Parts: sequence; C-alpha cells; structure tokens
Amino acid sequence: MALLPILEFPDARLRTVAKPVEQVDDRVRAIIDDMFETMYDAPGIGLAATQVNVHEQIIVIDISENHDEPLVFINPRIDVLDETLFDYEEGCLSVPGFYEEVTRPRHVRVTALNRDGEEFVLEPEGLLAVCIQHEIDHLKGKLFVDYVSNIKRQRIRKKLEKQHKERA
Repeated sequence: MALLPILEFPDARLRTVAKPVEQVDDRVRAIIDDMFETMYDAPGIGLAATQVNVHEQIIVIDISENHDEPLVFINPRIDVLDETLFDYEEGCLSVPGFYEEVTRPRHVRVTALNRDGEEFVLEPEGLLAVCIQHEIDHLKGKLFVDYVSNIKRQRIRKKLEKQHKERA
C-alpha cells in the first residue's frame, strides 16, 4: 500500500468527471487499499478517486471512530428517497482547513459495486448519506465549495493559493 498525494482546490484535475470502472480486479483493489491508507492518514472519513488523480468511479468511506467499518462504492448511483433537506457542516481533504454549511437530501439510496465487484444497495441517512453525496460530487467534478457563495469560494481559493505558494 502507498500514500497517494491528495489534490487541493483549485487544482483543475478535481473538475475531471470520473469514468466508470470497467472491471473490478486486483488493479482496482490496489487503488482502493491505497485510498484507504491515504484517507486514514489524512485523516478523513471519505475519499473519491478523483481527489488522488485517479479518474475512475471509486469511493472509500469510513465514518467509524475506530476505522473498522470501511465501505467501498464502485460506479455508485444515487436516488433521493426523502426530499427533506438538511444542513450539514462539511469539510474536505481537497479543501483543507475550511468548513461550510451545505444543504443536501437527508435520505438516499445508493447502488454500487463493492471491492469484489458485487452489486449492493444501501439506504443511509445522516452523516453517511452526506458523506456519500459529497464523494459522488467529486466523481462528477464538483466540490463542496460549489454550494457556497461565489464570494466565499473566491476567499477560500485565494487562501489556499497563498498556502500553496508558501509551501513551494
């Protein structure tokens, strides 16, 4: 396993739309293992392949306290089950240090493949539903900062660009 570099906003590669995984094989499982290692090290609770410059529809999530409930979503499809919206303060490994309220559906259905290529269906609510929607957005080239005002987004962009220059 290996730690992968996480792309940070405003990197244009984060806007790439991910392609479906054609075959779940050892190559894909190796990417999944590297993504979990990267996510846990960051530390985070979710990571989309797009964030590590792999433009395939792969998501890893673990919202447990002890990192013992890993979830893999390959080629995820989402349906809203409850139109009720709620606000949740979201952060992102690709937008480090920033948290903003985002409004999303409370209850969704996700159909995806697991790490063995088997289809499964999950109907999460709350934090897991938010996390899945957030990561699926990444696969579509969308970031949580796209849900905030243009002024806030530009402020975040400028601060991160300044941090990137200071590190270089």
